[in-house]
Amino acid sequence: MTGSLLEVIALDVRDAVAAERGGADRVEVVADMAADGLTPSPETVAAIAAECPLPQMVMLRLDATFTAGPETLDRLRRAAKELAQAGAAGFVFGFLDGDGAVDLAATEALIHAVSPLPWTFHRAVDHAADVQAAWRAVRLLPNLATVLTSGAPTGVADGLPVLKSRAEAGDGSIIMAGGGLKAPHVPALLDYGVRAFHVGSAVRESWSEPVDPRLVQRWRALVDRD
Repeated sequence: MTGSLLEVIALDVRDAVAAERGGADRVEVVADMAADGLTPSPETVAAIAAECPLPQMVMLRLDATFTAGPETLDRLRRAAKELAQAGAAGFVFGFLDGDGAVDLAATEALIHAVSPLPWTFHRAVDHAADVQAAWRAVRLLPNLATVLTSGAPTGVADGLPVLKSRAEAGDGSIIMAGGGLKAPHVPALLDYGVRAFHVGSAVRESWSEPVDPRLVQRWRALVDRD
């Protein structure tokens, strides 16, 4: 792929088809955005695969927290197998422990479960007790495609300096900017060397409305500025 990567959140087939029409490169498939995205059903993934050729990065997360005990991991392993069979091209996950550090054991367990498919570490990294230590831990994990990050728990507007420093340190290739991402943030991020962008609410009127392909087209043009 040349240029920037544009990933759009899809809740269903209609969203995925609209994302494709608008020029998205891939979709992140989730359920329940009231909980900031949970694991969708295999039926949803299969239905999208039947109607839309875009790669599906599928969320592995059972509740609104960033923790995962043994029972949760077992359920997520089973879900990953079913979702891969349904058409997932990769997965989105990542965990923190009770102290707010990256839970390497839980995360590596799922990396092994989904291998050889690529995966994205999601915004749990922005909610760690020590964000810098969390970033150092995450960037070294195997088969990592991208890290969905805003640089701050409150969103991209507050995290731009952090994203800039990460990109300047050589990590621009794994940063996927998202979480409160707005159009005015994009020129600076492109200047930093960020080339992957994640949008959800920015391409729909509300979470109760479907993705609008015209808004996706605007983002396509925006992130392809160079």
